[in-house]
Amino acid sequence: MKFRTALLAALALPFASHAEPAGGIEWVTPALETNAPLNDEEKKFGMEHGRKLPTPELLQPSVDASLVPFKPAHGKDLTGHFKAAASDVLPGLVELWLKEFHKFYPKVTVELTPPYAGSLGAKELVNGKLDFVFVSRELKPDDIVDFKAKYGYAPLSVPVSGGTYRHYGFLDAVGFMVAKDNPIEKISFDQLDAILSTTHHRGGQAIATWGQLGLTGEWADKPIHVYGIKPWNGFEEFIRQRVLSTDGKRGEWRTDLNFAEVVFPVAKNVAADKYALGYSGMAYIDAPVKMLALSQHDGDQAIAPTYENVAAATYPLSRLTFLNANKKPGQKLDPAADELFRFILSRQGQQVVRDQAIYLPLRGSQAAASLDFLKP
Repeated sequence: MKFRTALLAALALPFASHAEPAGGIEWVTPALETNAPLNDEEKKFGMEHGRKLPTPELLQPSVDASLVPFKPAHGKDLTGHFKAAASDVLPGLVELWLKEFHKFYPKVTVELTPPYAGSLGAKELVNGKLDFVFVSRELKPDDIVDFKAKYGYAPLSVPVSGGTYRHYGFLDAVGFMVAKDNPIEKISFDQLDAILSTTHHRGGQAIATWGQLGLTGEWADKPIHVYGIKPWNGFEEFIRQRVLSTDGKRGEWRTDLNFAEVVFPVAKNVAADKYALGYSGMAYIDAPVKMLALSQHDGDQAIAPTYENVAAATYPLSRLTFLNANKKPGQKLDPAADELFRFILSRQGQQVVRDQAIYLPLRGSQAAASLDFLKP
């Protein structure tokens, strides 16, 4: 038992507290170091060269054997010339993809030039100045609205890799947390929607106390103090889309939540409030809080935010990177562009992700779902 405890601690997962469900051990690991916002010089460097890569995780996932191998559908004489953009955390990975793709199709060229910023690239896609843009998050709602207004349909947005587990600034997974002494271990999206939203698209009644989540004794009548991030923010938008919005209906936040301007202080705010519930990227867990296991619905198996679960894409708040393009519904992509998309989603393309060792490769089921987006 001592060896197992030491091994778990050595993995240094960013939980301040984690309890085994069936009479096991409870172990504590140090909180992460506090990250600071990028300064102007770092932002400028990122836009011109791409952000400096973090140190890879010690553990790395295997590439899913169910990923489809890439088999070129055309000869090496296939030609194409495209202009692309990328978020400042993606040019390194994109360049690696393009280098490998070039071995199959040496006459297909893709110009990937700065400034590196997903928000700028999305706007240039709307303006018709780019063929596609690699973005380290879902597109902003305004970008989709502007695109639809110009073309009459939404942009093609295809997941092309997993995010990271806890790399600061590199699309870390998102988790919900409570104060370390809170007895709750798990929570569902249905419950979270009832706590966080005014729209309750998941059908539940409003939840305001810990007793409504099943806690008893001194906790039964205590209020839930929610700590979140003020809209618009990438973390906030991710939770809104994944948790509050369903069946094409966009969820709306309660307006009386404790909104921070940015994500940095949330973990500390939760740690200081016994009755707190908050969400944050895993890279920002810099205080002794308890991370909760999550499920879609009450009664479903709850999945803990461990590295293994994020890498296996079973944790429900794992994140994705996206390749966006202008594809009219019912029509095919340009043949060269289609080949590039298919290569990225293939076993070889996801091996590139694994070899870079920053982002997480897609699982076979995720890549298959992305390939469906390419169909007419």
